[in-house]
Amino acid sequence: MKLTICSFAILACASVSTFTMGAARAAERADVDALQEVVISSTLRRVPITQLPASATLVDAQTLAAAGVSHFGDVLGLVPNLNVAGGTSRPRYFQLRGIGELEQYEGAPNPSVGFLIDDIDFSGVGMPATLYDAARVEVLRGPQGTAYGANALAGLISLSTQAPKDHFELRADADLGDYGVRAGGLVVNDVVGNGDGAYRVVAHHYEGDGFRRNAFLGRNDTNGFDENLLRGKLHWRLAPDLEADVTAMFVDLNNGYDAWSIDNTRVTQSDRPGKDAQRSRALSLRLQYEGIEAFSLRSISAYANSDIRTSFDGDWGNDAFWGVNGPYDFYERNNRTRRTLSQELRAVSKSQQGLRWVAGVYALRLTEGNDLLDLYNGDVYRTLTSDYAATNLAAYGQLDVDLGSRLTLSAGLRGERRTARYRDSNDLGFDPADTMFGGHVSLSWKLAEGQALYTTLTRGYKAGGFNLGTAIPADLRRFDPEFLWNLEAGYKTRSPDGRFDSQTSVFYMRRLNQQVSSSYQSDPNDPLTFVFLTDNAARGENFGVESQVGWRPVEALRLGATLGLLRARFVDYQLAGVSLDGRDQAHAPRYQFSLSADYRFAGGFYARADVTGMDAFYFSASHDQRSSAYQLVNLRLGYEADRWAASLWARNVFDQRYATRGFYFGNEPPDFAPKRYLDNGDPRQVGLSVSYTLQ
Repeated sequence: MKLTICSFAILACASVSTFTMGAARAAERADVDALQEVVISSTLRRVPITQLPASATLVDAQTLAAAGVSHFGDVLGLVPNLNVAGGTSRPRYFQLRGIGELEQYEGAPNPSVGFLIDDIDFSGVGMPATLYDAARVEVLRGPQGTAYGANALAGLISLSTQAPKDHFELRADADLGDYGVRAGGLVVNDVVGNGDGAYRVVAHHYEGDGFRRNAFLGRNDTNGFDENLLRGKLHWRLAPDLEADVTAMFVDLNNGYDAWSIDNTRVTQSDRPGKDAQRSRALSLRLQYEGIEAFSLRSISAYANSDIRTSFDGDWGNDAFWGVNGPYDFYERNNRTRRTLSQELRAVSKSQQGLRWVAGVYALRLTEGNDLLDLYNGDVYRTLTSDYAATNLAAYGQLDVDLGSRLTLSAGLRGERRTARYRDSNDLGFDPADTMFGGHVSLSWKLAEGQALYTTLTRGYKAGGFNLGTAIPADLRRFDPEFLWNLEAGYKTRSPDGRFDSQTSVFYMRRLNQQVSSSYQSDPNDPLTFVFLTDNAARGENFGVESQVGWRPVEALRLGATLGLLRARFVDYQLAGVSLDGRDQAHAPRYQFSLSADYRFAGGFYARADVTGMDAFYFSASHDQRSSAYQLVNLRLGYEADRWAASLWARNVFDQRYATRGFYFGNEPPDFAPKRYLDNGDPRQVGLSVSYTLQ
């Protein structure tokens, strides 16, 4: 099964890409209605995806609704070379091309993968990425050194929700599924004033038991979901040349956390289940001014205020479970506050030919506080409070020039200064400051209408920082900035009628002073001394292939295939006296693929099938434990009428067992022998979704 599906995915992508020109000509002759060009909006200027000199994936609203259920984590498998580290109730720590965090950076929140929701920076805290009323997800792979700087060493994920529309809409949605899934949502949209504005208000609730059973407490909800969303958006034309877009968001994710068991099953023994909760209040204001003849002005202001509570049963058991090996009772709680305030001002030339330019400035202020508490047998035995603040100031620019009718040169540069201040209750203090530069140079060659080749050289960067935790030795506190060079070439095509599109890219990335996540346990008798830390390797290299194909052979059928091939390895790196030279980096599977088919029958019925797969990968640099390769099958069958819709869905149809995170350490008295522990992915789940709309 594994070899057959993987081979078919590789063959599908390779075959379709190889015969792109022929397929495009065949589609050109088809008698169908023209489809809209796919445009990427997360770059410095809006650009059709076929003209973007970078590897990117756009998942549209129809695909999000048909392939997902409630959260961005449902559709991760559709994006080549995107992985996620588990260990949280909702995905927070992403890896693009093998680069990204594996866990929380308490003292230096400077993620390698940027994550935006409606212009608001949720990098490293992306749990609010609900799919309800989502419009699109854009994923830009490779360093975004010109546009997003220090928060996008590996790439950027941008989720946009539906904008206000110029008509009345009232929609109600409900979901019902096994494992306690109950969900309901409401959307209200209307125009305001004399038609110069429109608003959209969205409310949604989602709950589920979290796929675990706590045998000691006799409960099914200790790992459960309890999630609420309230979002409002307003679009207003303030003047003939001035438009404003406002987004206000409140998200309350009060999720449990009881995911780990000694025997690696979904039956836990914890006497004190934890929490993985996040309450975020966010606001963004986007102003667009077109009153200047030569260029447009854009201002983006964003604020986010998040309270995050994480806690867990450190020993994963109870007194009766440990028996004569007790008492053995550990518990950890961390209350975290995170505030971000950002301001960007961007000028974009209006010229569509010849010389085009972008120039801008950016500022980000981040403050964070942590209150860490460790308990043993109910008594507090270790505490740590800390405060962290960082300021990013950046200026950037980009020039695009046509070198004839088919060749375009693009060059961009960004300079960024990051200063930080850290203090904690152990009298530790750090005041790091880094000045960093990134950018890109690219050439795009238009072969024919809808067909282009490109090559790009980019430089990305990520600031240094420090590790936090009561058990981390002083000599392992600091780590230095990382820099990354990315050389990439690709081919993109789209038929004139939009029925066929593909893109294939090859890339080579050289990581200098690579930041490596590992783990450390100072006391085998205390599981809470198992902590995560970041170290610097001399260098690393990540190279591979990304391919995407979309084809509509007939109007009712959409076929898709994606493939990511990756080799991410350490170069000249030793950890704890062990050479890791040539070994794969953590959470960097050597292949990922997806196959999809979406058919819209006459009369309103539709069906969708998705097959996604992933190779085995290492869990950490600190040991050689690996996951197993796996494939997942998701299905949906539905009916759509003018006002209502209903669908039956099933995820992980064949109930595949797979791991999203793994640790290797001693957690079982009396000998505390090291053992592999796994965070299992979701089992098979089925459900029903219904929707009713008035317009």
